[in-house]
Amino acid sequence: MKKLGLLPRLILGLIAGIILGKIGFVPLLRIMITFNGIFGNFLQFVIPLIIIGFVAPGIGDLGKKAGKLLAITTVLAYGSTIVSGSVAYFTNSIMLKKILPTAAHTIAENSPEAGLLTGYLTVEMPPIMGVMTALLMAFIIGIGIAIVEGNTLKNFMNEIQTIVEKIITNIVIPFLPLYVAGIFANMTYAGEIVKIMSVFAKVFGIIIVLHYVILLVQYTVAGTMGGANPIALIRKMLPAYFTAIGTQSSAATIPVTLRQTKENGVNDGIADFTIPLCATIHLSGSTIALVSCSMAVMMLNGMPITFSGMFGFILMLGVTMVAAPGVPGGAVMAALGLLESMLGFGPELQSLMIALYLTQDSFGTACNVTGDGAIAIMVNKIAGFKLEKKA
Repeated sequence: MKKLGLLPRLILGLIAGIILGKIGFVPLLRIMITFNGIFGNFLQFVIPLIIIGFVAPGIGDLGKKAGKLLAITTVLAYGSTIVSGSVAYFTNSIMLKKILPTAAHTIAENSPEAGLLTGYLTVEMPPIMGVMTALLMAFIIGIGIAIVEGNTLKNFMNEIQTIVEKIITNIVIPFLPLYVAGIFANMTYAGEIVKIMSVFAKVFGIIIVLHYVILLVQYTVAGTMGGANPIALIRKMLPAYFTAIGTQSSAATIPVTLRQTKENGVNDGIADFTIPLCATIHLSGSTIALVSCSMAVMMLNGMPITFSGMFGFILMLGVTMVAAPGVPGGAVMAALGLLESMLGFGPELQSLMIALYLTQDSFGTACNVTGDGAIAIMVNKIAGFKLEKKA
């Protein structure tokens, strides 16, 4: 098994999870879910350390370019998110009218989590700080290292980075396939997600196609800038894509995204800086999903849809969802306030949105993290580096 690459192991874990979920042997499933709960909590604990351990040294290593590249990365990531949401709006404005009836559809609003099994025990591992706190600390420390140009703090942060890398290499990546198997086993056993998915299959089909279109656009731009074949670049990112499908978390997928981005030839310092940052601020896939699902719900309930209203919603999503990258399904939770205040969703429609979003959250996250690699290639070129050929 160890001789297999990460991607085959992830696919095997996914298939095994679906088979075990179909068999439905509850004691075994609960053991798997217990492991998932412990491993998931450990990931939540490590995520702030990953951000600080990678972003701060990455910014520090960039020296005086750090402030400029930070601004450039943020603009590229936010711009990609806004463009993705806008493309989703215009596409759904045309397609949803053809495939969905208006104000004439009723869907069971039960939470898709209702049928999920729980583990035998829970081991709480609260993070030492929130994602935003970690990100701000990383910015401050990294820029401070770049400005002061001293070695004490820089060496300290480099050692933290080494420790975090060891945790990722020896703990996180080896157990990811088992974690993916547990997630898919529980989802398959629950059944409710499949029921909701069957009702909104056409909507989800549009979402998936939009994800692939946006990724192709992102990598066409990145490949043009970097002088590389876009399809070859995307192929290298597939392990990150499939990891994200299983983990449903951009932050939890950082180790794999980082490794594959470096495989695409991005400078190590640029990759260490951009990937953890983009995992927090680049949310193109999640935005496509939220815009598409919300428009479908609004159309089914006869609610008015205007570009001005949806564009404001898209602009705010790019900011609000920053708090959600470490939590599976966190994007829709972070967006609930916007759904109520900007789109007029009451509690029942908010519950429906949660149900619809969670059924495809994996694919939105996969689009997010795969797109992070394209942003890194663009930043790599702007910083003056060429893509390095890997042996």
